[in-house]
This record gives sequence, C-alpha cells and structure tokens, in this order.
Amino acid sequence: MRGQLDAASAAGSLWRDSCAPMEPLPRLAGDERAEIVVVGAGYTGLSAALHAVCGGRDVVVLEARELGEGGSGLNGGQVIAGLKHDPDTLEQMYGERSGAQVAACCGTAPDLVFELIKEHAIECDAVRTGWLQLTASERQLKGLERRAAQWRSRGADVAVVSAREAADLTGTARYCGGWIDRRGGTVQPLAYLRGLARIARARGARLFTRTPVTHLTRRENAWLVHTARGAVRAQTVIVATDAYTDGAFDELRRTMVAVPSIQVATAPLPPRLRAAVLPGGQSVSDTQRILRYFRLDAAGRFVIGTRGSYADVPVPTRTPTHEQAVRELYPDLAAVPLQYRWGGFVAMTRDGLPHLHEPAPGLLAGMGYNGRGVAMATTLGRLLARRALGEPAETLGFPTTPVRPIRAHGLSRVAARAAIRYLQARDALERALARSRGAPA
Repeated sequence: MRGQLDAASAAGSLWRDSCAPMEPLPRLAGDERAEIVVVGAGYTGLSAALHAVCGGRDVVVLEARELGEGGSGLNGGQVIAGLKHDPDTLEQMYGERSGAQVAACCGTAPDLVFELIKEHAIECDAVRTGWLQLTASERQLKGLERRAAQWRSRGADVAVVSAREAADLTGTARYCGGWIDRRGGTVQPLAYLRGLARIARARGARLFTRTPVTHLTRRENAWLVHTARGAVRAQTVIVATDAYTDGAFDELRRTMVAVPSIQVATAPLPPRLRAAVLPGGQSVSDTQRILRYFRLDAAGRFVIGTRGSYADVPVPTRTPTHEQAVRELYPDLAAVPLQYRWGGFVAMTRDGLPHLHEPAPGLLAGMGYNGRGVAMATTLGRLLARRALGEPAETLGFPTTPVRPIRAHGLSRVAARAAIRYLQARDALERALARSRGAPA
C-alpha cells in the first residue's frame, strides 16, 4: 500500500514532468552474487554504489519502487551545507576534535554534489548562488547572526543579511534579515538522482527497481538479501532507505519518524514577476516553527514547500497552507495558478542529526537527514562506501553510532500529527498578531 501511495504522489510532481525520460530498469529475477548489496536507490544508496564500484567492488542495488518515487525524487532540490545544529553545538555534543570533523564534513557536503555534477556532466539545472535562511523575528535574528559568525570563523563563505538585503534578494519584505550561505545552491532533484544512477550503472553497478527486500539472513559469513523473486548473496549490505525504511529493517525504522512534506509549484512566472522574485537565484528557508522553503525552477516556476498533514500525504489535493504562504510572501503571485502539487516523507531523528550505523559485521546504514538530504545523503553515501571498502570507522570523520529506537515509536505518527497542527496554529497566530500591529507577518 505504501508503494502505491508513493507512486501516486510522484505522479503530480513537477520534477517528474520536467525531467528527461529514463529507460526502465529491470526487476530482480533469480539469485545474484555481489560483494556489496545496497538497499535503496536514493541519494545515499546511489552515492554509495557509485563510490564502491569506483573502488573496484561488484555492487548490486535493490530499489523497492521506481527510481525517484521516494524522497530523493520528491524533495525541494535545495543543496544546503551543515546540519540543524551549529558548529559550536556539534563540538559540544561530540567533543572539540570530533565535533570539528563533523562540522567540516557537513560544511563541505555541497562541494561533493556539485563536483559529481561537473565531473560526470549531470544535466540537472544545477545552480550555486547560495542558500538564504531568513526570519521575521528579531529574537531569532540574533541566533542566525551567531550561526553565520560560527561558520565564518571556520572559513565558510557566508554573510549576515539585513532586512533591506533580504528584500532585495527575495523580492519580499516579509523578513527582517538572516544570513546567506554561498556554499549552497539548487538542483532538479530527480534529474540529479537519475544522473547518479546513470553513472553508477555505467561504472558497473547492477540496479534493480520494483524489488523490495523482505528480510536478511546471515549464512557462512555472508549476507543473503531476500526479495520475493530472488536473493543476493554478499559480504556487505548497505541500508540506505531513510524515511522509507520498512519492516525488513524494523529496528532502523524505529530510530526515525517519517514526517510528510508537501510542495506546490506555480505556472512559469511572467517576465515582470520573474524579474522581481528571487532575482539572484538563491533558495530560501525561513525559521517558522513549521518552516517554509522556496525557490524558482529552471522555467521560472515558484516552488514552495512546508510540512503537510498525514491525511495529505502522499496525494495532496488541497494545499491551503501553501496557497496562503504564496499570497503572504508575494501578493502579486496570487493570480498565478498552481500547476503542481506533490509530497513525500522526510526522516526526522530524535537528536536532529543524520546517523551512520553498523548494527552487525558487514551491515551498514546511513539515514536521518532531517530535511537536508541532497548534500548530506550524497556525502554519507560516500562515507558508507569508504567503510565498505575497508576504511576504519574511526577515520571517516563522521561518528558511527549505536542503533537506538525511539520509545513508543508506534505513537510517533499521532504525536507528529498533533505537533504539526499545534505549531501551524502558533505560526498562524503570530502572523495574525504581526499584521494587526502593521508589522511584516
């Protein structure tokens, strides 16, 4: 049932309709042998497969759905450096030396994305003009200024943005400032994913779609990865299923909460509006409790996303929150029709961090990107490949952590639904109060 709903979600996607077609990929039929099996053909899995085959390994990739029907084909395409936590916080969490390594690893994650795109000529409308994080709250602005200062002290190309600069860069006066991180950018997310698949296959990886894994068994110091129509025997298994992890890896699934995210896209903006909205080509995220993220695509469509409700996912038909956001941010866009509505799931972890796991010898996993998956999943995929190639975990520059399922995980969807509705109500109330005072919402 989950796969059918995901397919329906992808059917309304702008990215699917604006992406060059790709030849159908085969299902697994019969038994195979490989040195490494990758479960999941999103950014993590395909990055791991690509780097592993480039390291000389024989790799099979098993994808439960069609390529791009999960989060890697449905996200906003924002390539963001860093994590939810600031560099100083990472050093407090992991210790000064390890925290600095984590910050450096995450801070350079966009570099890997854009290097792969350039090296392999991936046609995915890549733009690297920066990412803006903006706020309508003077109180929160201080925190964003501290965040920019921490990254700047570590050599990152970032700057604080004033209210006037935010208005000039975005074309809306709704924000009192924030910061710009010039390491970031955007891609057409499905085209980038298909590009990774093309490269990995060209280097020798065998990729099977519509092949969900049912379970794993251990036999004679090797893993058997079972599917309905065959099994793959390998020394190493990499689990790269993120928010779409299912019962075959139930303990990993229970370390995350799959939260819905819905996006809409307008028709291409007419030239006058196109010149006024995000004229520099940056993407934007704000600091609302239920954050909004927005950008333009290559054809000049305005694309905006935010958390949805579970009732909406993954087949959104009504998007009043998004329509209201468009009107608030850009009143002149109210007459531009919405052409696309689609949604998918984002994996949120208890600590807001992605994780590398090694739950058993030869069994590796990377997941939990908390809305920053384009850059971080590509990077963790490379780290998983390095570990599978024999590099010690201690030298990866990113910690390997124990698998710790969330307590009462079965109630997580109920709790998430309640939290989303509560935070949406708080945001709406604050916007209404701001309007009553004549301040920017």
